[in-house]
Amino acid sequence: MNECLQTIQDFGLRSIGFGERMLPRTEFTLCQEMTLIASGLIWNIYFAALALFFGFFLANVLALAKASPNPWLRKPAEWFIFVFRGSPLFIQFFVAYEALVQLPRVGIDIFGLTVHTSWLTKAWAGALFVLTLNTAAYSAEIFYGALRNIPKGDIEAADAYGFTGWKRYRKIIWPITMRLAWPSYTNEAIFLFHATTLVFFSSFPAYQQMGDSLYYASYLAGKTFNPFVAYPIVAGYFICLTLLLILLFGAMNRRLNRHIPGAAKKIRYRPQLLR
Repeated sequence: MNECLQTIQDFGLRSIGFGERMLPRTEFTLCQEMTLIASGLIWNIYFAALALFFGFFLANVLALAKASPNPWLRKPAEWFIFVFRGSPLFIQFFVAYEALVQLPRVGIDIFGLTVHTSWLTKAWAGALFVLTLNTAAYSAEIFYGALRNIPKGDIEAADAYGFTGWKRYRKIIWPITMRLAWPSYTNEAIFLFHATTLVFFSSFPAYQQMGDSLYYASYLAGKTFNPFVAYPIVAGYFICLTLLLILLFGAMNRRLNRHIPGAAKKIRYRPQLLR
């Protein structure tokens, strides 16, 4: 027990640069594998949380632009959504990294000021940027579909109350859009969380072997020649965090639908024992 606690102390935060610098090379224990993989989950949570946060606001803007009758707003939004939904995420990582590497190492001069660009090639910034754009494209299509399906009666009621412009959008259109889109958006959040495992398998390097959960699982599987321990651990961690994500988004869904009778009831698990 004391040995496992020492392992957690040594490797629990290794993925973000704290603890032992050298990875274990021989005699791997279950505690070591679980600790290293759990340490890597910090990166997965970081990418997913920030990409969802920034992507959510960008997706709302893109959805409004796509629904706009102005072609100068609608066409760029349509092409942005089409490109990022139509190309593989792995290729987006690769293209973004290669493009960022081509930027001058010393930075770019803008009005006499030097803007450093080397940090953009780091996974914490470059990969986060790609994930944000990717989830914004998928989420924008979800929100756009919800915008198109808002009941006309609700719009007419807003007009009858004299709501126009920003007030009508903030009080009527946006809440209804979120209520209609939230179940599908929950799926997008789960898919994005799983997609974070591609970051360190794309072009973005893991500096000093500080990678995510799948990076450490691949390292451990290569050293032990036994993938049936490390990879199931990753799957178990992701299942637990996915359940937590479902609970959080489910609570938000109940909040959005609190005015609907029966929507605030708790979800109960009722297994079907007999058909």
